[in-house]
Amino acid sequence: MRLVTRLALGLGALALAVFAVVGTVMVTSMQDYLARKLDEQMRSTQIAQEKDVEKFGDLRGITYGWFSAVYDVKDGVATPRDTEDLPPQGAVQMAQMAREVGGAGKPLFKTVHLGSDVYRVRGCPSAEGVVLVSAAPMNDLANTTRQLVLVAVSTFALALVALVVVGRALLRRGLQPLSEMARTAHDITSHDLTDSARLPVRAQGSPGGVEVDELRIAFNKMLEHIDSSLAARTAAEQRLRRFIADASHELRTPLTSIRGYADLFRYAAANAPAEREAHLEKLRSEAARMSVLLDELLLLARLDSADKEPALRLSPGDLVELAHQAADAFRAARPTHPLTVTAGPDPVLLPFDAVRLRQVVDNLLTNAAVHTPPGTAVSLSVSTAPGEAVVRVSDSGPGIPAADQPRIFDRFYRVDDSRTRDRGGSGLGLAVAHSLVVAHGGTVALTSYPGSTTFTVHLPRADPPATPSANTPANTPATAPAEQRQLLSGRAE
Repeated sequence: MRLVTRLALGLGALALAVFAVVGTVMVTSMQDYLARKLDEQMRSTQIAQEKDVEKFGDLRGITYGWFSAVYDVKDGVATPRDTEDLPPQGAVQMAQMAREVGGAGKPLFKTVHLGSDVYRVRGCPSAEGVVLVSAAPMNDLANTTRQLVLVAVSTFALALVALVVVGRALLRRGLQPLSEMARTAHDITSHDLTDSARLPVRAQGSPGGVEVDELRIAFNKMLEHIDSSLAARTAAEQRLRRFIADASHELRTPLTSIRGYADLFRYAAANAPAEREAHLEKLRSEAARMSVLLDELLLLARLDSADKEPALRLSPGDLVELAHQAADAFRAARPTHPLTVTAGPDPVLLPFDAVRLRQVVDNLLTNAAVHTPPGTAVSLSVSTAPGEAVVRVSDSGPGIPAADQPRIFDRFYRVDDSRTRDRGGSGLGLAVAHSLVVAHGGTVALTSYPGSTTFTVHLPRADPPATPSANTPANTPATAPAEQRQLLSGRAE
């Protein structure tokens, strides 16, 4: 049974109970009212009849349909003065009423059956030893009560049917928004949620009151949450597919080079011993490049699962000292790019992973050198702001195109794919830097236009959310030889 029908029947049952109570009270009240009116009428009539008894010793006028008699009561015996006005089958009851009034000495009322009819009998003392007894039929009162019951039952029955029918229609209309939401939920089953990034189904419908509106809003919020979850899942799957494809491609390149140099080394070992060292050096270079790429992939995987395996080892440190160490390494590896370091005289103390944060600065500096022509000025600055430390790496190179800036921190993304491959970039440098900064609880932003490119890193002075881990390898790209650091990906990476 549908909810609308159950509600309508429940409303009908409630109305039936209310109608029964109201009808019972109404009929009982009317019956009591009519009985009181009859008693009052009998009292008034007997007052008038008492005057006839005092004057004539007998009754002169009798109300139509009534029975009246005058009784002489003596020694418990009631004797009627005139038997013509006595009911044929009720003389005994009226005599009994006279004896009771004579004994009590006050008026009495009683409802008795005189034959097949019901009468209201009243007896009152008229004089010493004289009792006046009158009997009024109650058929009119019963008929009136019966008619009232019939009218009430008919009216209430029609009202009950109308209430159920009309109430069901109103309930159906009021609950229409719920039906529409149910249809919306059924429509979701017709959508393929395996590869879809969007769930365009939303509950619309007409207004149905505050409660229905609240339910609709909550339902749509739930759908939006499902929609965003599906979009995030789809995006994650796409990133995973792209990551696997790019990683496979990047690993295939050094492996192919290693295979080729190994063949050349074998040939040189047999035919040109003087070239063996050159081919061996190439093998070392490609192996180092692949080692750096694998280290970066491993680091990104650990950063992605930082909630299960923290990738940072935090300890208090001086950010200014770390910047000077990175600057010294950069000047030694990139003498063609003049570097300016700007920092205050006071140390900037905060908890960080020195190895990983050094890797961030090295990646940003290497990015500035790799993608700008020789002689381009590079600057590194460390400053403080309320509650945070700020590191900026800037260069005066050609800048990054605006179309590439939104994806500059994506993994394996390159601005100039062919040029970057020639320079050995893997497209992971900025992605690693971004992930490490986020793991420290900070943010990194890019501002670039022709003639100026600036990466700004904001680090909180309070403890970042990451926790120390003993699983972080000590040999990282930040402490690797200069040849390996030059292989770190940069701005176009």
